[in-house]
Amino acid sequence: MKKKAKWMISVLTTVLAGALALTGCGSSENASTGGSSSGSQPSDSGKPDFTYAMSGLYKPFNFTENGELTGFDVEIGKALAEKMGMNPKPVTNPFETIIQGLQAKKYDTVIGSLTINEDRLKAVNFSDPYYRSGSQVFVQESNNDIKTVDDIKGKKIGAQKGSIYLEIAKKMTDQDNITSYDSDITALLDLTTGRTDVVITDQMVGLRFMKENPGKIKDVDKPMSYDEQAIAVRKEDTELLEKVNKALAEIIADGTYDKISEKWFGRSILGEKQ
Repeated sequence: MKKKAKWMISVLTTVLAGALALTGCGSSENASTGGSSSGSQPSDSGKPDFTYAMSGLYKPFNFTENGELTGFDVEIGKALAEKMGMNPKPVTNPFETIIQGLQAKKYDTVIGSLTINEDRLKAVNFSDPYYRSGSQVFVQESNNDIKTVDDIKGKKIGAQKGSIYLEIAKKMTDQDNITSYDSDITALLDLTTGRTDVVITDQMVGLRFMKENPGKIKDVDKPMSYDEQAIAVRKEDTELLEKVNKALAEIIADGTYDKISEKWFGRSILGEKQ
């Protein structure tokens, strides 16, 4: 009986030890995977992450080069993070679902050349504008038939998916004449081949493309709209919005903004409020 009792005690001890080991593993896993992707999570540097999203397909504002995200939007985000004492973490998300991703807390903000408009204001809050531009018509350099905005009515028009430029195109031509693209640059490249007659995109994007591809395309008439681009945050993140606006004002005041803008566009694109 004594031998049997000792054997039972040994078995129970082994079972209990195994259970405790499994419980320990479960606690460790929960600790490592818990939490959200918000900026409240500390990074390896000890600073909280500042995650900001963009399409990654909008050169020169945000694009991938040598395996890394770069561009005007990326550098503005880094400058803001430095002012806020945070660790910059740019991420990509398809442009057409970028606001939904923000609402789902996949990232803290969107610094992805989002134009302020009434529909978006219903879903998110915007910072002060971080650049101003307009919706511009571009055609092939050799095209002499399209000289004004009115001339694009009924033409084959290309524009980026989910953008205000696509909405403008829908007012200018039939749906069958519209080609939507994941990237404005892809649309402009198609324009050079004649697949489309017109591309509507941000004025700065088109002008940069013209500079890099001389003799291929040209701008037509004045911009169709005047747009203000801003940083989007979730409606409930009022404290973060205040921090972003404060940091934005600081990089404008100390010349950091102008330095970044000069690098990418040769001038400041902040512009004046209309």
